[in-house]
Amino acid sequence: MKFHQRVAVVTGGGQGIGAAAALHFLAHGARVAVLDLDCHPLAQALSAIPDAAARCIRVAGDCTEPAVVSAFFDRVEAELGPVDILFNNVGQSARERGGPFVESDESTWRFVIEVSLLTAMRASRRVAAGMRDRRFGRIINMSTDAAFAGDVGLADYAAAKMGVVGFTRSLARELAPHGVTVNAVCPGAIRTRAHERLKPEVLARIVANTPAGFVGSPEDVAAAVGFLASDDARFITGQTLLIDGGRWMV
Repeated sequence: MKFHQRVAVVTGGGQGIGAAAALHFLAHGARVAVLDLDCHPLAQALSAIPDAAARCIRVAGDCTEPAVVSAFFDRVEAELGPVDILFNNVGQSARERGGPFVESDESTWRFVIEVSLLTAMRASRRVAAGMRDRRFGRIINMSTDAAFAGDVGLADYAAAKMGVVGFTRSLARELAPHGVTVNAVCPGAIRTRAHERLKPEVLARIVANTPAGFVGSPEDVAAAVGFLASDDARFITGQTLLIDGGRWMV
């Protein structure tokens, strides 16, 4: 029970990678709080873990709304206690609105940057001071290997997620003297509902360029997040871990 008595927050944790990470933390003894527009898929999976439902707060809300995020953290701290682990998982590409940059719209860029970068900064700002003062904390930020590969049709998403990498490194250096680690994970082709919304030609190109030759699972990413959140990773900070079957190598 490596996360016994730890409090973990997962943004966008209602399904996919976020839900897999929430279930991983719960299976290892943590108390978990999730903020997502739709928490039903996670709620249905909780029965597989003893007492998980009693240790998991699920709040339906928009992670891009500052007031919603503030109220969520107020509730987490009141009901579970100070946050030990933050997984800034929420984010998305332009999906069906994606396409060549020269044909893109600024309103789409702003949405992608808001949901994929600013949400991580906002949530981190809420918990970082407390982690610093308690001299313990783990922040894991969600980026993507598309930020490194520069996939066509994902210019706004790649820009936002490379911003996550820069944010991770800067915050890691700031908090390292206080016992707080900050790292980023960069999944590639992962079997999620959101990933399936990519245009077929984009998805096919990504899979074809993956040396492992298959699409990963949300649990593959959750395992890496769990490691970075554990005491075993206490000497790892400011790092970017690509989980993409070898598509891009740092």
